[in-house]
Amino acid sequence: MTLALRDRIEVVQADITKLDVDAIVNAANTSLLGGGGVDGAIHRAAGPELVAECRMLHGCRVGQAKITRGYRLPARWVIHTVGPVWQGGDHGEDSLLESCYRESLIIARGKELHTIAIPAISTGVYRFPIPRAARIAAASVADFLSSGTLPERVMLVCFGHEAYTEYLTAVQERV
Repeated sequence: MTLALRDRIEVVQADITKLDVDAIVNAANTSLLGGGGVDGAIHRAAGPELVAECRMLHGCRVGQAKITRGYRLPARWVIHTVGPVWQGGDHGEDSLLESCYRESLIIARGKELHTIAIPAISTGVYRFPIPRAARIAAASVADFLSSGTLPERVMLVCFGHEAYTEYLTAVQERV
């Protein structure tokens, strides 16, 4: 049985480090060696083995993604993607953010992962406007999922209520 697109995307307000899914996405910086926000929380929860594996990846470019084991996280894998820093919207930020979602989902599909949780990439210290980021996330995920059966479920994970409301609205409007 194939799930309808609306049943494959879920918006939740949660701590991404606590979710028992095949993979979580880390909104990383280019070094992949940890930082603030969700990046720091994921590194702390996964333990020192994560940073050791990330060192071997030699960083990641904005809009790209790389995968590591999840170590001490409930998630078996961590897909690290580097979102764009908001510079006013005229520096390719939208296409780079869309690429973060697409590249992360390509990796998940390649690993035959069924469940993936993705945070609100670039909306924290990178200052991407939440309503705009939510629309990009909803469109990117919906478009990708319409092209195949994996991943079966994508959770868009929001830390705060404002992000949760915006992402929920964007998903409802899209699917």
